[in-house]
Amino acid sequence: MTIEEFETYSLYIGVGGLIAFMAFIVWDLAKKSNAGRFGTFVLFSALALGLLGFIIKTVLVETLQQ
Repeated sequence: MTIEEFETYSLYIGVGGLIAFMAFIVWDLAKKSNAGRFGTFVLFSALALGLLGFIIKTVLVETLQQ
């Protein structure tokens, strides 16, 4: 395994773990603040937009390199 491969795998594992932790934080925040269904939906939508931005960035970088 080269250093570049290790860095790539570490990035995806680290970001995946961070996203899972943020999902737990958002769920806990929604539960403790009694946000209701709509409030929980809004909180998770904001988290999903951040995830979507990371995915779009990754796709754009890969397409521009080829």
